[in-house]
Amino acid sequence: MGVPESAVIKQHLIDPEICIRCNTCEATCPVGAITHDDRNYVVNADICNLCMACISPCPTGSIDNWRMMPRAMAYSPDAQLTWDELPAELTSEELGDAGAGVERFADADAVQASSTAPSRESEIKADGGATFTNLQFGATVPPWSAAHAYTNLYGPKAAEKTITATVSGNVRVTEVGRTAGHDYDTHHVVLDFGNLPFPLLEGQSVGIIPPGVDANGRPQHARQYSIASPRNGERPGYNNISLTIKRVLEDHHGKPVRGVASNYMCDRQVGDKVHVIGPFGASFLMPNHPRSHIVMICTGTGSAPMRAMTEWRRRLRQSGKFEGGKLMLFFGARTQEELPYFGPLQNLPKDFIDVNFAFSRTPGQPKRYVQDAMRERAPDLGKLLADANAHFYVCGLKSMEEGVLLALRDVATQHGLAWDTIGPLLKREGRIHLETY
Repeated sequence: MGVPESAVIKQHLIDPEICIRCNTCEATCPVGAITHDDRNYVVNADICNLCMACISPCPTGSIDNWRMMPRAMAYSPDAQLTWDELPAELTSEELGDAGAGVERFADADAVQASSTAPSRESEIKADGGATFTNLQFGATVPPWSAAHAYTNLYGPKAAEKTITATVSGNVRVTEVGRTAGHDYDTHHVVLDFGNLPFPLLEGQSVGIIPPGVDANGRPQHARQYSIASPRNGERPGYNNISLTIKRVLEDHHGKPVRGVASNYMCDRQVGDKVHVIGPFGASFLMPNHPRSHIVMICTGTGSAPMRAMTEWRRRLRQSGKFEGGKLMLFFGARTQEELPYFGPLQNLPKDFIDVNFAFSRTPGQPKRYVQDAMRERAPDLGKLLADANAHFYVCGLKSMEEGVLLALRDVATQHGLAWDTIGPLLKREGRIHLETY
């Protein structure tokens, strides 16, 4: 039975002023209730069943907003797409004028949860198969030994809570050129916060707000970038961070498009000012306990958090005060020339990090992806899957997610481990994290 039109529902809404468009909510919604356009993320009240799966992963809290609404007056997705801010809550009198009694409020959750919107889990069971996605296996809790993460210290809603950083460095980290019909231009941008506090951990991200307005005349919204520097700064002891930013000249389907924030940031000069919000993220964090192992799997600019983790471990190693476990990196790109930080990675000691490259567009060579490199290292990965001290991090394009998880399943099977057991265990213990876009 559907929800009666006369019923009061607790409508789930996303605050467009706080949302940084990271796609976490849409990726984790098990019923497909969340969608977006180039401006806003919205929730379809006809589908949402208040399962709360999207609440915890949201890095900003923009997802945690609700309005008591008569079902017949629920805000449509099309209406939400036009918003610059959330509408005010209806008063009891307004609800009464709409034919909805205050006494129905207590039943709103139960009425909505009883809707017949199918869950993705039931769809999977009906198909008799299984999917391998962030929703199923990506942890939303950090490793037990992770440092405390500060979040949402600076946001776009309150003028007194904004922060301006100064560009103190901007260098290209891919070779100049063009390959396989694609331009590539990735920059390492360093931002300095001066004396303003902006505490960060490896795996967190910030939002960059480009100047100007969009095609509809509204201020540009923030774009999210992962931190590429360790917790004590790009330069140790300085209040600065680094970002890995690829100049976007085409979308994922190859259509020409000029990324607003990516081109803005890649063009910044030393001394320029940049509007920053954040920090964001409280789960994609590295373990702190000695002898913990870290397996990093990434493509392109998904290398940013992996660089941060690797550099922090490198600095700890140099200090002689930390006995680190094994570091493994599986890094994919179309060609060697498009791979950020290729030179510095080559110079890291072999006994410090085990680096495995995978290139899918090298002329004259077969296509090779990160999951192929993982299967080649199955003996080592199998031991790590069985080790409670091992942690797995995946960052890159959404298209890599399923292939990586399938590779981990195959490795587990080869080593006599039941993926139906080990996969959920990794998620529950905060030992597998997927950040794809």
